[in-house]
Amino acid sequence: MAASELEAGAYRAVKGLNTFYHHAGSGQPVVLIHGSGPGVSAWANWRLVLPELSRHCAAYAPDIIGFGKTDKPVNCAFTHEDRVNHLINFIETLPTPVRLIGNSMGGGLALAVAVRRPDLIERMVLMGSVGVSFPITEGLAEVWGYTPSLEKMRRLIDLFAYNKALVTDELAKLRYEASIQPGYQEAYAKAFPAPLQQHVEAMSIAEERIRQIQTPALVIHGREDRIIPMEVGVRIYRLLPRADMHVFGQCGHWTQIEKTADFNAQVIRFLQA
Repeated sequence: MAASELEAGAYRAVKGLNTFYHHAGSGQPVVLIHGSGPGVSAWANWRLVLPELSRHCAAYAPDIIGFGKTDKPVNCAFTHEDRVNHLINFIETLPTPVRLIGNSMGGGLALAVAVRRPDLIERMVLMGSVGVSFPITEGLAEVWGYTPSLEKMRRLIDLFAYNKALVTDELAKLRYEASIQPGYQEAYAKAFPAPLQQHVEAMSIAEERIRQIQTPALVIHGREDRIIPMEVGVRIYRLLPRADMHVFGQCGHWTQIEKTADFNAQVIRFLQA
């Protein structure tokens, strides 16, 4: 499938919610779950992963409720519970069990599915993931406390990436313009009101429950991550009974962008095991 066709995406009704997603490939369904940055979408997170991954499986990347082109109901608070329920409902439209790849907030959603509906998944990759309690970092507070400006978006991209060659005016402009699409910032502000620590806690799962997860997992983290510290990934890895872990050095929060080829190889190898 051509990149332009893959980017164009499609909609499907998910329990009455018009959900935008990208899909390519055939075979085992793999669902890629994006993070929570302002202006984020499934395509922004996974555009470098989807073409290669779809050579090996049926890859699906939805815009989770509150983000991207998926409907944003005016009566929705866009809470963690809303996102978990939306993801479960989306997975249930696919042949199950599926495999999950979750980035940051998306990793927390994958863990929530593993706890609540382990019947729906058989493997998961957690990348720069939340999921346990930790004091919110200055970087994450800047992400969730974002109000639109080109300068603030440029600062966020600088926080996300270790490789400063990725921090370009063009990328900042693209992400800033995405963040000010009609309805986007309104939904974002509703999803992450102050105090911001409450959202870390909402996405956290009791350690004893994580220890009970039997889903095989691959935990991936960037050593220089300034949004979700590497130590959070290590804690999740140590709690999961059937987990492996890979740490990328000289890498920030964007492992799938900064280390694309190695990230893809690690993930495909794990998913095919």
